[in-house]
Amino acid sequence: MARPVTLFTGQWADLKLEAMCEKAKAFGYDGIELACWGDHVEVEKAAKDAKYAKSRTEIPAEYGLKVYAISAHLVGQAVCDNIDARHKSILSEKIYGDGDPEGVRKRAAEEMKLTAQAAKNIGVKVVNGFTGSSIWHLLYSFPPVSGEMIDNGYADFAKRWKPILDTFDKCGVNFALEVHPTEIAFDIASAERAIEAVGGHKRFGFNYDPSHLVYQNVDYVKFIRKFGERIYHVHMKDAYMSATPTEAGVFGGHINFGDARRTWDFRSLGRGSVNFEEIIRALNDIGYSGPLSVEWEDGKMDREHGAREACAFVKNIDFKPSAIAFDAQFDKKKQAKK
Repeated sequence: MARPVTLFTGQWADLKLEAMCEKAKAFGYDGIELACWGDHVEVEKAAKDAKYAKSRTEIPAEYGLKVYAISAHLVGQAVCDNIDARHKSILSEKIYGDGDPEGVRKRAAEEMKLTAQAAKNIGVKVVNGFTGSSIWHLLYSFPPVSGEMIDNGYADFAKRWKPILDTFDKCGVNFALEVHPTEIAFDIASAERAIEAVGGHKRFGFNYDPSHLVYQNVDYVKFIRKFGERIYHVHMKDAYMSATPTEAGVFGGHINFGDARRTWDFRSLGRGSVNFEEIIRALNDIGYSGPLSVEWEDGKMDREHGAREACAFVKNIDFKPSAIAFDAQFDKKKQAKK
């Protein structure tokens, strides 16, 4: 095994941290990526209470697990989003407040700054998450979308996130955006523009997740090679793409995950369309040595079965890069002497 295999706890927030750790260890994982919701990480408490922050690694350690990253997708989403009733279900009452959009965005931004401090106190170097986007709704250009409207969206992102990234820098922590539909960066082209918007800020990078690229027909292996220095964390997650036409296309047809009419859906690792062999080879080429974190999602499979299966899959597919040229021993000078 070349890299630690971890489990993202975001889809398990109905369980207490201790129960989650017990299961992750039984499934075979080496560590966990802690979600900043449920009781797994209380951000403000971790930012201000050193004892509590220390407990976030001590409890997993009791089960032989290491914490490699924390994740703040839900709050990060609200920093740039067009806020509406949907956000009330994913944000705390403190952040959502009266629902006034600008107030929500400002409180979310302050929470992200606290998340950087929480990560520092916990002892991790990466916070994964979302950014939200004020221009996602302009994805399809009709009525015609002007270049100025898109420019304004990236300017809004930069205005809101540069101060957050500066706080991350002071804390010695990286922010890793999970490139994903609804975010300011959702493919290679938009990721390049996001980097440019924040002036190449060294604390802004990516939580690489191929599942959100494959169904968009984005070259997910090229993404690794293009942004190698900015890949701060890796999610192992699979998605299935139908090889034949379906009733609901790439945009989903306003139907739920798991519906057989969809052209794509998330699948347990190894059961979808992602070529993980090429991903491992590309990660080796860029020298990525961090965790491979399973974000398990499959609406038609028992999650405990899936999480256990996914752990075994990742451990089997991962391998160390070669330290030698395979044909070096053709040279007689390098052959063992008789």
